[in-house]
Order: sequence, then structure tokens, then C-alpha cells
Amino acid sequence: MGGVVTKSESLEKEWVPETKLEAKIIEAVQRRATKGTTMKSFNSIVLKFPKIDVGLRNCKAIFQEFDEDSNGSIDHTELKNCIRKLEISFEEDEINDLFKACDINEDMGITFTEFIVLLCLVYLLKDDSSTLQKKWTMGMPKLEPTFETLVDTFVFLDDNKDGYVSRDEMVRAIDESGERSSGRIAMKRFEEMDWDKNGMVNFKEFLFAFTQWVGIDENEEEEDDEDNKEKA
Repeated sequence: MGGVVTKSESLEKEWVPETKLEAKIIEAVQRRATKGTTMKSFNSIVLKFPKIDVGLRNCKAIFQEFDEDSNGSIDHTELKNCIRKLEISFEEDEINDLFKACDINEDMGITFTEFIVLLCLVYLLKDDSSTLQKKWTMGMPKLEPTFETLVDTFVFLDDNKDGYVSRDEMVRAIDESGERSSGRIAMKRFEEMDWDKNGMVNFKEFLFAFTQWVGIDENEEEEDDEDNKEKA
């Protein structure tokens, strides 16, 4: 990876997306940013955590539907079947890019947490939300408000609307909330988001961190898988 360039370090250099998918995500986030954000403060985001947690857990039934061999992860073939059944028009290379981007631990399988991130990326990348609502079956339309809240939150944090969240933007957002030790909290939250430690957080990194913030984790998934095996 090239040298790290943060917004605070250089206003002249432009951050270059590493993949075609990341470029599309940035374009989609910037498009969405033109509509503004309903978030007023970081505190208003925190207050939504419980509702977001419930919304994301509603993805579980959908995940199990497409985990055809019930092994606790969705492989590449199962993902292609998922996209086809949901009647989402993605090209083969786009599906490949999504799979690679969301398979964080590179085990050739999409876990439940990774599936949540993948669905939210699909939601963001769809240009026509009315078509999305018609096509997304099996409970998908019910997830739209949750995914929209996540997009709205990212737009709020991305103060200069360049498609990334910088350390400075995170500090400002939490400083304005009036929290004690806000600087320390902001740095901790930013480090949780900045997985590749390049000083900039893209939407995918934000989503993975957010699932942890609201209480969804891999350990819980493993316990659920064990319970399912025992019942079987």
C-alpha cells in the first residue's frame, strides 16, 4: 500500500480508491450525501444502537436461507444463487469483487457479520431504491430503514463528503457531543474502524466496526452454529 495521506496532512492530494468496487462505493456515498443527513450528533447515533441491533439481527433468517449447506458461511456459489434469487442485476466480476471485499478473514466463506456488510453494500450500490424495494423479497424491504440509517450515519461522519472518514472528522463529531474524554473515545472508535491503519476509513470498514458497536460479533455466531448442530 502506498504512503498514508490524511485529510489533515494534505488538502491538495486526493485519496485514490484501491479497487473498482471501492470507487463505486465512494461514488454511491457521495451521491447519497447530496440528500443530506438526519443525524444531528454522535449521541443521536448512539441512541439508535438498540434499534439498529434488532434490525441487523433480522438478517439472520435471510442468511440461513442462502447458507444452503448450513455450514455457517456462504460460499461463492451460494452468493451467486443469493444474488440471482433476489433478482439483483450484478455482473459476474461485481459479485466476485463483493465476495472478496467482504470475506475479511479470507476463508472463502461469508460469515453472518460479513453477510450483513455485503447486504448493506448491495443496498448502497443500487441506484433505484424503488426497484430495490420491489425486488428484495424474503424480508429485505424491512431491512431498508436499518441500512439507510447506517448510510446516513456514515454521511454524517464524513464531514467533507469525500467518501471517507478521517481521524479529524471522527474527533470533531464526538467532541461536539460534549462527552467527557471525547478525544480518547474518538481515537478508540477510529482505530476500531481503520482496519488497514491507513488513516482513512471507507464505508466497508465503517460497517464492520458498526456491527461490533451494536453488539453483533463472531463469537455469538459460533455459539448459534453449535446450538443448531446440537438440535440437528
